Amino acid sequence: MDDFLLPLIGELSDIVWGVPTIILLVGTGLWLTIRLKGMQFSKLWHSLYLALIKRKENTDQPGDITHFQALMTALSATVGTGNIAGVATAIAAGGPGALFWMWVTGLVGMITKYSEALLAVKYREQDKLGNMSGGPMYYISKGLGWKWLGVLFAVFASIAAFGIGNTVQSNSVAHALETSFSIPTWVTAIILMVGTGAVILGGIKSIGKVTSMLVPVMIVFYMGGAILVLLLNISAVPEALSLIFTHAFTPTAGVGGFLGSTVMLTIRMGVARGVFSNESGLGSSPIAAAAAQTKNPVTQALVSMTQTFIDTLVVCTLTGLVIVISDNWHSGMTGAELTSVSFTEGLGSVAGEYIVSIGLALFAYSTLLGWSYYGEKSIEYLAGEKAIKPYRIVFTIFVGIGAVVNLDLVWGVADIFNGLMAFPNLIALLALTPVIINETKKYFDNEDYKS
Repeated sequence: MDDFLLPLIGELSDIVWGVPTIILLVGTGLWLTIRLKGMQFSKLWHSLYLALIKRKENTDQPGDITHFQALMTALSATVGTGNIAGVATAIAAGGPGALFWMWVTGLVGMITKYSEALLAVKYREQDKLGNMSGGPMYYISKGLGWKWLGVLFAVFASIAAFGIGNTVQSNSVAHALETSFSIPTWVTAIILMVGTGAVILGGIKSIGKVTSMLVPVMIVFYMGGAILVLLLNISAVPEALSLIFTHAFTPTAGVGGFLGSTVMLTIRMGVARGVFSNESGLGSSPIAAAAAQTKNPVTQALVSMTQTFIDTLVVCTLTGLVIVISDNWHSGMTGAELTSVSFTEGLGSVAGEYIVSIGLALFAYSTLLGWSYYGEKSIEYLAGEKAIKPYRIVFTIFVGIGAVVNLDLVWGVADIFNGLMAFPNLIALLALTPVIINETKKYFDNEDYKS
């Protein structure tokens, strides 16, 4: 059966993540960039200030968690396997130039992320339990009046939560720990179930507290290892940057295990893996943004914008540079193996492998926490508050299942539904652009935003 289904799922995934989808994702970002006058560039430092320095506690304002906790919850879901395995896959297939197109995707994705978060806060509502609920399903149904399209998004997101946000993540953790530390997958399954259940059963406030502590530590830990590799090989960095910019616009010839790449393939791999990593346009992270304690949608939108910057322009860049300077990108290796070997050459066999393995485990675990909330809010939208507790229990059980079973088929299905989420969300972003512009203008016309 798998011999029949796997190729079919692969073909469907190629269609969903094909050139039209990439054009729509990047095109929407470019459209919003033009309409908002490149705000992701002019307001970047102000956004970083709000997110990482000011970090004002707005406990007197409506919402469930702070700005920073909302940002860390969203980052927990996006800073994951895409930053380790996804970057390597893009470079292994598209050459060093793929990293340049990941940057492009990140830069336009920042304004997409801003717009998603703004709409999520503007159209959010309080559920019967007193918690905030928001995201694409709400701004589609309330902003556009298209309930059916909001339901469709929620269906896609709830299925994706059990795939890309659950089983494939626990599977990645289990195999990473088994390979590096010889920990049996069933042991990892039990630990992950307990660790995930203990957090998500407490709801978004529990998730927000844990991710606000875990995510900064895991990002700094991984970044520290990558920066050390670059410092130890600082003389190779200029050549690596030259390769990245050169091969972004010219074909990459075949060498070693690398079969060669056209410019179109380089662009496609860079954009596709960039979107997979930062999720800008997919509509997942605004679900977390809607829980933030704020009265003004733009404030949280500015904070959320930094998520894509941190994920793609910082973390993915460091991974990509380590891979390119190691000169292993044309070896025929791909995914987490390529990243691990590149770190190993830079830091030694033990330190390099451990940084990638531990980083992958932490990234994947944090993704479980973030996506559990996305799935929960999608299920709540479809079935009401009564479905929340059963969902949390089932989600926790699937974490254990994912750690010990073969997921080749699940990976493909998860990829498809992850991509399908983008279509309803992008339709809403394009249709509600006037709302985004109006809310932004009102905010920046008020000089108090600078305080």
